[in-house]
Amino acid sequence: MREEKTNVMRLLEQKKVPYTPHQYAHSEGEAVDGATVAGLIGKAPAAVFKTLVTRGAAKANYVFVIPVLAELDLKKAAKAVGEKSIEMIPVKELTPLTGYIRGGCSPLGMKKRLRTVLDSSARAQAAIVVSAGKIGYQVELSPQDLAGLAEADFAPVTRDAAL
Repeated sequence: MREEKTNVMRLLEQKKVPYTPHQYAHSEGEAVDGATVAGLIGKAPAAVFKTLVTRGAAKANYVFVIPVLAELDLKKAAKAVGEKSIEMIPVKELTPLTGYIRGGCSPLGMKKRLRTVLDSSARAQAAIVVSAGKIGYQVELSPQDLAGLAEADFAPVTRDAAL
C-alpha cells in the first residue's frame, strides 16, 4: 500500500502534533467495524475509538469519541453537553454535515467545528487511534493532543458494560 496522506494527517503535521499513521486493507466503500480495525492494525480495542455524530433536543450537533467496543449512553451524552436528550443523526446527514462518510468519520477536520466530547476512558491511554478521515486510514495520537485540537471535553459517555 502506498503511503497516502489524508486531510487529518496534513492538519496534524501543520499543527506539529506527533502521530502514527495506520492503514488497513478494505473493500472499496466498505465500512469495517471497530473491533476488526483494531485487529487489522494490531491495537487493543480499548485504544481504538470511533467517532459518533449526534443531534440534541435543541437541534445542535455534537461529536462523541468512544472506544470501538463501547456503546454511547445517550443520557450521559446529553448530560455532558447540557441537552435534554441526544439522538444519533441519520447516516444520510453525515457527509453533508461533516464532509466524511460512515466508517471514515474523524473528530478532526470536519466541515464545521462541532462540540466534541471524548469518553473519559481515553485519559487512561497513552495514545488512542481514531479515523484519519477515510476508510482504511487511522491515526494514533495522545488523547490530550486530540482533545486540544478538537477543543474537546472529557466526560463519561459510554454505557457501563454489563457485568
